[in-house]
Amino acid sequence: MTRRRHATKAAARGGHLKPVTGAKTSGRDAPPSLAGVIERLTVMRETLSPAARRIADFIADNAADVVHMSVTEVADGAGASEGSVVALCRQLGATGFQHLKIALARDLVQPVQLIHEDLKRDDDIPTVLDKVFQSGMQALQDTLKVLDPAAMARAVEIILAAERVELYGVGSAAPVAEDAHYRMLRIGIDCKVVIDSHMQAISASLTGPHVAILTVSHSGSTLETVTATRLAKEAGARTICVTNYGRSPLQAHADVVLHTMARETKFRTEAMTSRIAQLGIVDALIACLALATYDDALKTIRRTFDVLSTKRF
Repeated sequence: MTRRRHATKAAARGGHLKPVTGAKTSGRDAPPSLAGVIERLTVMRETLSPAARRIADFIADNAADVVHMSVTEVADGAGASEGSVVALCRQLGATGFQHLKIALARDLVQPVQLIHEDLKRDDDIPTVLDKVFQSGMQALQDTLKVLDPAAMARAVEIILAAERVELYGVGSAAPVAEDAHYRMLRIGIDCKVVIDSHMQAISASLTGPHVAILTVSHSGSTLETVTATRLAKEAGARTICVTNYGRSPLQAHADVVLHTMARETKFRTEAMTSRIAQLGIVDALIACLALATYDDALKTIRRTFDVLSTKRF
């Protein structure tokens, strides 16, 4: 019997979720040589510059908090620059700050929490379902608490004043940007989504005051989207960012920030619960835009509904 059939039978019985042995690991995983981050920092400390030493001490003293902080927050806490934080990460053998956080989290947390922060290794399927759904609902409730209605109003104003909207997102943020693109089209807003990092840079540099930008990034530290947003801002575009609560490099280039609140940066860079919060913000934004352009929005919705009706039996 194949492994897949074994897994299916176990799932049907509601038994424990067991790993498939022999599965290949992703080449994007942090290399094993980066284990023991705090110990490495301790050994290196005396050879570091004063700024790098402050960063190393801050990370070592606040390791449990650093795994869910942005590079900006670590730089502020250590009294150093973001560039100095990234430079220290590379001295340790990491590709950047996000890589360091994942390696540090692997030193501090149970491996199962890299899958989902609330799970335990022996959780059965009903327990997994309950924890994952509760986590999603918690993200929505927490996001509603930190989401500023005034910021949403400014975002609506910026989009309605623009001749065109461009939407940026990479990785797990890309589907959220694509969903926002689809929904804006349904209410008659001229927009395009760009999820290729090279195309983002080109498109952003060709924007101007007549363009509004909506960037989606959970961490606010993704190089590609930070760069694209900066280029668009420098070209004169108005910028709106959907990102997790807390300071991050992306926010330096944002006219308006719509905050989510999700805990997952604590253990991983891939978005899970934050996608639900991001989609909640997108839904709210589309609803506000549609109400602000009520007659035109309804007309476009009806027209596109008729078109889409030909796609269904």
